[in-house]
Amino acid sequence: MPRRPHVFVAASTALLAAAVFPATVLPALALPAEAPHAPAPHTPLSFDPAARVPVASAPVSPAPVTPAPVPSAPVSPKRHGAPGPAAGPPAGKESFRRDGFPEDGPVTAAALLSRAGGCDQISNGRYRTRESTPATIPVCDARGAVFWEADMDIDCDGQATAHCNPSADPYYQDTTSYTQADGRALNAEELPYIVVPLSSSIWNFRSSGIRGGSVAAVIHRDKVEYAVVGDTGPPGIIGEASYATARALGIVPDPSGGGVPSGVTYIVFKDSEISRLDDQETITRRGDELAKQFIRDN
Repeated sequence: MPRRPHVFVAASTALLAAAVFPATVLPALALPAEAPHAPAPHTPLSFDPAARVPVASAPVSPAPVTPAPVPSAPVSPKRHGAPGPAAGPPAGKESFRRDGFPEDGPVTAAALLSRAGGCDQISNGRYRTRESTPATIPVCDARGAVFWEADMDIDCDGQATAHCNPSADPYYQDTTSYTQADGRALNAEELPYIVVPLSSSIWNFRSSGIRGGSVAAVIHRDKVEYAVVGDTGPPGIIGEASYATARALGIVPDPSGGGVPSGVTYIVFKDSEISRLDDQETITRRGDELAKQFIRDN
């Protein structure tokens, strides 16, 4: 092969050569360029003996590369909307909305008691739970209700039944202060009702918007029972409810030896009387509505 002659070129010729020849042939003459976003494909060169210059060959497309399959990681079912374990409150805690009662279902005892903690006393004095005990029970005022915490004695007056009759209750009376829609006395064994003390200088329940048929919530431990005002008792004693109320709260309902000495909260809603005192469905529905309103307002 003949030897290639030495050629001396001017600077302008060098710049022209840099434009003609690829940077791989004349790297010293190539102008710096901005770094590309991706490397350009490699173009192989061949040499033309006649022209004595390198000639670019047709680019060769690289063989397609099939990416290796990537094993799919297990996907949590919660990402696809499948129900996961419920993220509930810790054991022993209730989940409350900002208005104070649980997200679902009826009002709880804890929710009601949280609103009946303090006492804005409305009674002029205090009540006894029995004739022989000191007067320690005030009646407290609240928005939409009055309340007190006392014992529970069992009232078995009214209609004679299997568990409420003269043989079962030595203090039995066949009348109640308020009656059913048909005019008969209330059925203490079947109807949840409470007893309020007769009006006196201590407290006049009517002045607080309480009447026969007013709806009440009775709370003992973790249970709530809705009832109505169905009977009146001695003017200086408080804390009494029907056989049915005690039974629903898990309290022994025996009129002779049942009841509890303390720990029962009575919340009576103002201006809430219903027309049919023996309509238990209405008692429960209105009780739940009024209890929720009581929590919102207090």
